Amino acid sequence: MTPYLLAIDNGSQSTKVTIFDARGHAVASARRRLKPYDTSVPGRAIHPGDDIWDSIQHACRAAMAQFSGNPADIAAVGLCTIRFCRVLLAADGSLTEPVLSWMDQRVSRAYEPASPLTRYVTTSSGYITHRLTGQFTDAAANYQGVWPIDQDTATWSSDPAAYVSTGMPRDMLFDLVPPGGRLGQVTAAAAQATGMPAGLPVYATANDKAVEALGSGLEEGTVLLSLGTYIAAMTIGSSSTSADDSYWVNFAARPGRYLYESTGIRRGMWMVSWFRTLLEGSHGELEMTRLEDALNVEASQLAPGSNGLLTLPDWLAPGHAVWRRGALLGFDGSQGRAHIYRSILEGIALTMANNTAAMEKTLGCWLSPVLVSGGGSRSDVMMQVVADVFDRPARRTTVTDAAGLGAAICAAVGQGIYPDWDQATAAMVAIGDQFAPDAPAVRAYQQINKIYAGLTSFTDPLFRSMADALEGLDRA
Repeated sequence: MTPYLLAIDNGSQSTKVTIFDARGHAVASARRRLKPYDTSVPGRAIHPGDDIWDSIQHACRAAMAQFSGNPADIAAVGLCTIRFCRVLLAADGSLTEPVLSWMDQRVSRAYEPASPLTRYVTTSSGYITHRLTGQFTDAAANYQGVWPIDQDTATWSSDPAAYVSTGMPRDMLFDLVPPGGRLGQVTAAAAQATGMPAGLPVYATANDKAVEALGSGLEEGTVLLSLGTYIAAMTIGSSSTSADDSYWVNFAARPGRYLYESTGIRRGMWMVSWFRTLLEGSHGELEMTRLEDALNVEASQLAPGSNGLLTLPDWLAPGHAVWRRGALLGFDGSQGRAHIYRSILEGIALTMANNTAAMEKTLGCWLSPVLVSGGGSRSDVMMQVVADVFDRPARRTTVTDAAGLGAAICAAVGQGIYPDWDQATAAMVAIGDQFAPDAPAVRAYQQINKIYAGLTSFTDPLFRSMADALEGLDRA
């Protein structure tokens, strides 16, 4: 029997379900887009209805329909979902209100009871685990933010004050399972809803960025640039605390390890989608793909710096500077669509190179090569810009869904297909194309960055004044 692994990767924009073989090759896959967040109440951002579970059901059924093998050869499921969500459940595991997204202000505060029906507080992975298995278990490594969890042991805190400060008594919380630990098995009801075989074991992973890092082959001494809706630079370490605010620490997708994550860009590759939509409107996927291909060809012919056009990629302001806005600076009439496109890519790369440098300075190390994952890694232009701006080799991941592959690795270890994490990763993660830095381009970006790195000292006062003025107009 050839064992296969079904990976569920529920992200902030879509759910992807991929069936991998034991060597990490995708043999079937499907994607289901999520509905836009409901942000009609100020400060709140929720997933409407039961959208996460609905998307998982549809994507699972589509992937199973595409799978040409014997469903009985699927050995296990790896479950990865969006981090920083908060889910409120009744005693039977049903939602008492829609899932709170990571952008909802309530997830950064202690839990405040709003419904007498709420019996459990959990994450998105805890909720989906219950839908799949009927168990009240969850992935320990998906608990980031306001939770009474011990960062050293990845278990619930032994300090009673932690439960008081978070508003979450222990009896409202699920039991925790480490990465690669068994969460339960697919129930008959879940099998009917998803098309997966009943009885399949379901294994825990971690938060989605950590699982993506695992599937990308991130190791100590290297750095991963994750080009998703949220862009971050990450490396692996052994300490549960950060030395300063240049990076923060969360659980990695291997027990006992931690993911160090730099300051990021909150609407990262979304900016590229936004720009394409401005050019073409709501056209079909084929037209948008052709446009992206054309933009990449045109941008590849431009010199570093996009003819003086600089992009500050704060299309969604960071939490520490809520007045900030995104900006395109330096128009003189000579730039066209390719200059704007390349400038957006350069703004992302320059911002993340500076954030990575701050993290490296604190850690006292040089991280190389740069592994690049996410949709942006498919662009050769983006890959070369990253290599030139970071001044080190940039290597793209070989799979379009690194988080899915990471989930499959967790399932492979949990199921015993591989005896340990090192052997599973070595067998399932392949080395992708590598882009070497171009010396003249490196020198050009070093000169550009002397200006770019200090831009916010000029733009922050402007954006603060704009925010004050707009607030005054609202009051009027």
